[in-house]
Amino acid sequence: MQLKKDIAIKKKSATQSLGYRNFPMVPRVVFGRGSFNQLSEILMPNRKHSDAPFIFLVDDVFEGTELVKRIPLIFNDQLIFISADEEPKTEQVDYLVKRIRSDFTELPSGIVGIGGGTLLDLSKAVSIMLTNRGSAADYQGWDLVQKKAVYHVGIPTISGTGAEVSRTTVLLGPKMKLGINSDNTTFNQVVLDPDLAQGVDKAQWFYTGMDCYIHCIESLNGTYLNAFSQSYGEKAFDLCKEVYLGDLSPEESRDKLMMASWHGGMSIAYSQVGVAHAMSYGLSYLLGVKHGIGNCLVFQHLEEFYPEGVALFHLMREKHQIELPTGVCSNLDASDFETMINVAMGMEPLWENALGQHWRKVITPEKLKSIYKKI
Repeated sequence: MQLKKDIAIKKKSATQSLGYRNFPMVPRVVFGRGSFNQLSEILMPNRKHSDAPFIFLVDDVFEGTELVKRIPLIFNDQLIFISADEEPKTEQVDYLVKRIRSDFTELPSGIVGIGGGTLLDLSKAVSIMLTNRGSAADYQGWDLVQKKAVYHVGIPTISGTGAEVSRTTVLLGPKMKLGINSDNTTFNQVVLDPDLAQGVDKAQWFYTGMDCYIHCIESLNGTYLNAFSQSYGEKAFDLCKEVYLGDLSPEESRDKLMMASWHGGMSIAYSQVGVAHAMSYGLSYLLGVKHGIGNCLVFQHLEEFYPEGVALFHLMREKHQIELPTGVCSNLDASDFETMINVAMGMEPLWENALGQHWRKVITPEKLKSIYKKI
């Protein structure tokens, strides 16, 4: 993709903005069709003893399916089914932590999340809160976690969010939608098995994949852009084009989208996202709009900021005959718009990446309200 020429002169390295950061990466990852079958041998060396279980947090769409039968439950391991119909919440994390602590006398050997971004984020957050006191809401922000999380494994069953590789776990809290962003958040192990993405609903496949695509656009057009994030972002962008505009077999599509998600998540590890993500947080916080579709609802109206990216987005949407919901914000009052705007404008690193240090000269409450009103 041709990067926006008009902001090229103000590009700055993320290292200039943040200082040289020694960010963590996932230390162990296995990729391949059928690799889920290796889970037992992956977990065994990390079992502390027979009374320290593994807790499996699993999307409830898999209840009663063959996948559940393949989960290697032994000793007193516990399987908890969780609905992914809503965005993950801090109170949900607190409930799960309380439940696990009451069910067992010591810390589990680890947490295993199986599902999409909601389950992966919940798994990361629960693993952190098992070793850190207080509420998950206390840790929403950057580098607030003090104690190492329990061992945790991420197994995505849909591709796009990048939650499997990122150092953040995005949660809806009582006052904000914001991630627990820390060096302790990253998974210790990830299992990337494209076969697990078989049967995903077409609309969900599109919305979640577009989360990855928008990661790329916002990273590659951001003022934090650097060679590290650019190399991952460009690869993810190319893979997204192959998946959504090419003519791949279902197997190839699942393989490539899973790797696009991985690279897209890495592209923002040393960079940031931008306008669409900042504004979608407002939609999620007020209306409970899920992250992937929220990004799409906003991104379609961002020609001013990402003209080439938006044009390509519409080509992808038309090819796959995806109709976005309309009238989402049509019945909101002034107070509702104010709430969404306040949440969005609170995402300062995202705005700075998108528009530079003086972003407030471009982004005003009136500007955001005019965009929300189109949704």
